[in-house]
Amino acid sequence: MLPGAIRMELRQIRYFIAVAEHLSYSKAARQLHVSVSPLSRQIRQLEDEFGVQLFVRDRRRVALTDAGRLFLHDATALIKHTASVFEHLRLAQKGEVGAVRLGIGLHLGDKVSKVVAEHTRLFPAVDLQGQSIFSTLQNAALVERKIDIGFLRPPVDTARLHSEFLFEEKLITLMSRTNPLAKRKSLRIKDLWEQTLFLPDAAVGSGLRDLTLELFAKAGVSPRISPVSADPMSHGEVHKILLAANKGIFVIADEGLHHADYGDAAIAVPLDEPDARIEVHMAWRRSENSPAVLGVLETARKTFAPSNASRAARYASVRPAVSA
Repeated sequence: MLPGAIRMELRQIRYFIAVAEHLSYSKAARQLHVSVSPLSRQIRQLEDEFGVQLFVRDRRRVALTDAGRLFLHDATALIKHTASVFEHLRLAQKGEVGAVRLGIGLHLGDKVSKVVAEHTRLFPAVDLQGQSIFSTLQNAALVERKIDIGFLRPPVDTARLHSEFLFEEKLITLMSRTNPLAKRKSLRIKDLWEQTLFLPDAAVGSGLRDLTLELFAKAGVSPRISPVSADPMSHGEVHKILLAANKGIFVIADEGLHHADYGDAAIAVPLDEPDARIEVHMAWRRSENSPAVLGVLETARKTFAPSNASRAARYASVRPAVSA
């Protein structure tokens, strides 16, 4: 008989193992909570399936044949492997195993690492794979299934992606130490009307670029925009040269200050504007149904829950009261 035609059942294998361990049909039957007759029938069907005799049995004793001893070793390994497969599937269904690819926006690694550490503590079998991707580019990476979850600054392609707020970053002005405004403790947008403003490339930092222009528009200031596109949050050196030469200023998220080395060339001055904040979101595909991916999203929600609560409280404090 060809191996592909064999149709043995796991139940038959478990019955065989029980008899082989006890060398007694009656003891095996009691362990399995079945009667001796169906147990004996299943063993005979198994022997017929393989075309071999697994037990030598008479009224006084039951013994394994050479084929039976060989099969006991393989059957035990098969049952253990089957249990492992079932457990793996169970964990996969619960999102406790698998691989999840994370896209991490520029300088968001420290914050995202808290999610990674907590999820790894809870579900060590989940493989979290991170890669640095500019926020704007993460939209396409998600749609094209190059990543599973994006940690990014807006905009988010809400037509094809779900997103949730995680936390906010404050915006600051970055300028040369020789700039007269560098001595100020804080600045308003209207104070920057004479400054040359460097904006990030819209292809990789459209969210920050748009927000900066919106802040100037709200303040009624027309910024003097440099034709040079230079993002101080990138890993290049152009911004250092521009700052050292006092060629202009940058408006950036304060998180970038913890990662970039500006030396003695620049100083950061806070922006005293209520809207000088940029949101950080997590985004994922609308069609996502992977338990592993959904599990990471839930860990991120819990990790940043205090930030969500403080944001809600801040907005509630400025919301006008509604009279009865």
